[in-house]
Amino acid sequence: MGTPERTYGVVVVGSGIAGLFVALEAHRAGLGPVAVLTKGSIDDCNTRWAQGGIAAAVGPEDSPEQHFRDTVAAGAGIVDEEAAWILCSEAPRRIRDLIEYGVSFDSLGGEVVLGREAAHSRDRILHAGGDRTGAEIERALSAAVRQPGITVLDFTVVTRILVGDGGVEGVEAVHASGGATERFRAPYVVIATGGAGQLYAHTTNPEVATGDGVALGFLAGAEVMDVEFVQFHPTAFAAPGAPPFLISEAVRGEGAVLRNQRGEAFMQRYDARGELAPRDIVARAIVTEMEREGSEWVYLDCRQLNGVDPAARFPGVYAFCRTQGIDLRRDLVPVAPAAHYFMGGLRTDTWARTTLPGLYAVGEAACTGVHGANRLASNSLVETVVFGKRCVESMREGSRSGAPPHPDAIPLSPARRLPPDRATLQRLMWQAASIVRDEQGLATALETLRRWPADDPFAPPNRELVERRALALVGELLLEAARRRTESRGAHFRRDFPERDDIRWKRHQVFRYVD
Repeated sequence: MGTPERTYGVVVVGSGIAGLFVALEAHRAGLGPVAVLTKGSIDDCNTRWAQGGIAAAVGPEDSPEQHFRDTVAAGAGIVDEEAAWILCSEAPRRIRDLIEYGVSFDSLGGEVVLGREAAHSRDRILHAGGDRTGAEIERALSAAVRQPGITVLDFTVVTRILVGDGGVEGVEAVHASGGATERFRAPYVVIATGGAGQLYAHTTNPEVATGDGVALGFLAGAEVMDVEFVQFHPTAFAAPGAPPFLISEAVRGEGAVLRNQRGEAFMQRYDARGELAPRDIVARAIVTEMEREGSEWVYLDCRQLNGVDPAARFPGVYAFCRTQGIDLRRDLVPVAPAAHYFMGGLRTDTWARTTLPGLYAVGEAACTGVHGANRLASNSLVETVVFGKRCVESMREGSRSGAPPHPDAIPLSPARRLPPDRATLQRLMWQAASIVRDEQGLATALETLRRWPADDPFAPPNRELVERRALALVGELLLEAARRRTESRGAHFRRDFPERDDIRWKRHQVFRYVD
């Protein structure tokens, strides 16, 4: 008996904002039956945890031009300006699309409420439910996809992208617990699997963020780009034994102050923008203070916000802190940086096409270059809908051509080794390739990784094995890219090369797979 097969017009891998928005738009465009494959439940994704908001120049004192300038400035010299202009100019229309799909943004007197976050020069951040923007978007889109023509298959783990002479032909998948392989045939496959925060011992990401889509696409023949650039959110809750939890950047946007163990506000010593400096600057400043004082955290002081009640403005943050015995109105909050967002991913053009015909990528799994070396706060959610819309427009035109290959792509044959467990890899990556890096640490980590046992390609796949394989591969790509980039730029900081080198390194690093 052969492998069971199903046929669709579009197969989407991932069920966060990127995957669900693409599925809805593909259905609306009449691209045939759409399948959404997700390895957990439909809402088990990064989107659900996004607190900060979604950026769009919709205010009377704002403009796409100013949003564009802020995006380029945050990206440390290597933002793809075409992609950035598309993002900023199309963002307001995509906000309207989300509202049509049922997303309810916070408003007052019939006007959306706009906040400001780090490195934004205007109030342009829309929120939903205060600090529950991602959860509201996921709620609305999850409800919207429950309609004829869209099939959501949860607990379905993609193990391989099927490739023929003309490009992508679909995917193979198994149930999360293992079992028989099933094929999902389609002329278009969209990778929308998010990032790989689970590479690190300290992360704001849920357990599903394991880089599966990037690994699958790379092994199928798509190029990857900018994998050395990982954004570390400056303010993750840091008390011993507490679960991972992000303290939204919007809290600092409302006036919260970072203080060291002596109670001193320190950010002005590092950047004139203080608490609203770009995330890479704030994260390194916090690490410097922690190292100077021998502490494991600094404090976020929310006791005197800009005329807002933290319980009303940040209900999720307030409620979580109360479970930890902290009242934002009276107490200091222990915080430290944690892995948050991958600027790199499968290299795409501005139509979300990878270099493999028929394979698209949208969201954190993709890399258009729009974020450069450091993403502007709240540009991630809007990126998914802007380029998700363009992804569907490209598929609707019926073209199966991929993005042109990068002329300077570096051929790379990964070791294909497996760590003994996830925690071992996470500790290795945190020590060698987190906020501060150097040659010795990166080289030692690569050597360690390449000594682990070889992966058995014939082992029966299940979710745990697929995730461990993906993390090991993406970790190796990251270490290789970080070691090669002998400068500091944006979120990539080398202790042994602390300066930016525009002569040699004002460019992207692109890898392609060779067996």
